[in-house]
This record gives sequence, structure tokens and C-alpha cells, in this order.
Amino acid sequence: MQQSRVYVDGILVDADVTLGNLKNFKRKRKTAIWVDLVEPTTQELELLGQELGLHELAIEDALMGRQRAKLEHYPSHLFINAYAAKWDPKADELDTYEISAFVTPYALITVRDKDDFDIETITKRWDDSIALAENGVAFLLWGFIDVLVDGYFEVVEQLDVEVDELEDLLFDDDADHAREIQKRSYRLRKALVTLRRVAVPMREVVNPIVKLDAPIIGSGMMAYYQDVYDHVMRAADWIDSLRDLVTTLLETNLTIQGNRMNLIMKKVTSWAAIIAVPTAVTGFFGQNVPYPGFGNPFGYWESMVLMVGGSAALYWAFRRNDWL
Repeated sequence: MQQSRVYVDGILVDADVTLGNLKNFKRKRKTAIWVDLVEPTTQELELLGQELGLHELAIEDALMGRQRAKLEHYPSHLFINAYAAKWDPKADELDTYEISAFVTPYALITVRDKDDFDIETITKRWDDSIALAENGVAFLLWGFIDVLVDGYFEVVEQLDVEVDELEDLLFDDDADHAREIQKRSYRLRKALVTLRRVAVPMREVVNPIVKLDAPIIGSGMMAYYQDVYDHVMRAADWIDSLRDLVTTLLETNLTIQGNRMNLIMKKVTSWAAIIAVPTAVTGFFGQNVPYPGFGNPFGYWESMVLMVGGSAALYWAFRRNDWL
């Protein structure tokens, strides 16, 4: 057990909560408890299931992990699997944290496989909205889901800034940025695909609650759940639009590179045409005039130096202008 809370009549009280006495709180009226478990053992979850009457399939999902975001109905409780997300700008990677939750009429039990997620953000949301605490478990679950969805918005805003920076690089005249654009575009698209995989299914979590298909929650917090559902839909739309934009950036980058290559080919072809005219004339007439070293052995080496040196100079010039 990482930490716990007990609310009685909407007031946070001090109480000793253990896996062995969870059932005792059921007898107390207007009581809502929250228990956070980090890396629980199989025995601990089985004990929790006996105390709260949890279904064995829900316990199995909480133990196995890597489940998709979902809401499952059982006779005595709800099982929710969800993900928190955080963008790491230094590594250009999206970190996700899986959290499972058992929801009963008087208890919210969260289960995490590791302690990387900052659970204090959820407790702070509850403290900031203490006036809603009289709604019991519905209040606890709302704060839990609302923090996760707000986290999606923070990530999307950061990715939006990354996309704007990528647009600035895309139309920069510096050709050296092409590789960086490709690398960052790939990472951004990968992050958006991952974020979509964890954020969009949250609609299936909140939607049944909004439609009153979860009687455990009740209707006292319905307006707040509708607001969360609206945020989920907006986040999903924003993610899809950014993903399409990154795809467009990749295609535009390829088009710009193709146009740049066409311009280089035009320049090279123009120079080749200019050089080809005197070459054709002298070759056709077999023109061969005396030059320094004509008829002498060192004249051969002089011509070789001119040919190799000229070729090397052209190669260096083409590489410098990114034509090769």
C-alpha cells in the first residue's frame, strides 16, 4: 500500500486503512475511501478481491497489465484500465503509465505496476475540489479520470509546439536540416500514435458513465463527467489533426527535396551542355594544337594533373553545394 484516504460526509478524516479492514468501512454510512497499491503481489490482490468481492478476471487484468484503456462492468464493482501520459522533450519520447482501478459503491482502489507516475497530482485535484467530496466515490473517480485527461491535453500542447518548430525547419534554406526533419517527424508521429492509442479509448470509459450505464457512480457528478467527456473528444480530435499534419510535413519535406534535386540537375545539365559544345567542336575537327609540353613526356603528366585536378575541383564544388 502506497497511501490511502478516507472521506466521511465529504470531510477528509484520519483513519487506518489496511487490506484486512476494507470491509469494515462498508458498514459506515456516507464513507468513501481511496487506496493506492504499487506493485502489489498476487496474494495481496487476491486478499483485496476477497474483501471487496472483486471478480477474478478483473484481478487478472490488474496483475497482467498492458491492457487497453477500458471500462468493464461486474455485479459488485467496475474495473477501469487507463493510462497517464507525459512528454519528455529531451529524449523526444512519450512516456505512458498504466493505472488500473476498482470502483465499488464505497471505495476506489488504484493499482500501479511502478511508482513513476506522480500520484500527488490526483490528490491535489481532490484537495482543490473538496466541495464536491460529499459525492463520495463518484468524486474520487472523477478526480482520477480528470487528471489523466488533462495530462493528455498537456502532452498535445507540447507536441503542437514541436510541430510548429518543425514547420520552421521545413522551410529553412539550410539543406542540412533535412535529416533532422525526418528524424523529428518520425518521433513525433510515433508519439502521436502512442498517445492516440491510450487517449482515444478513454471515450469508452467515460461514455457509459455519462449515459448513466454505471449505477455505482450515480448522477450527482454528471455535469463534471460530461465535461471530462468533452475534453476527451477534443483531445482525440487534436491528436488526429496533429498526426495528419506531421504526415503532411513528411510529404512536403520529400517534395521540397525533390524540387531541390531538380534544381541541382538543371544546374549540372546546364554546365554539361556548355562544356559539351567546345568538346564536340574540337573532337569533330580533331583539333590538336601545340601546348607547353607538346611532344614531351612531361606533357602527358601535365594533362593528367589537369584532368584529375579539374575533376577533383568539380567534385568538391558539387559536394559543397550539396549536389552530390
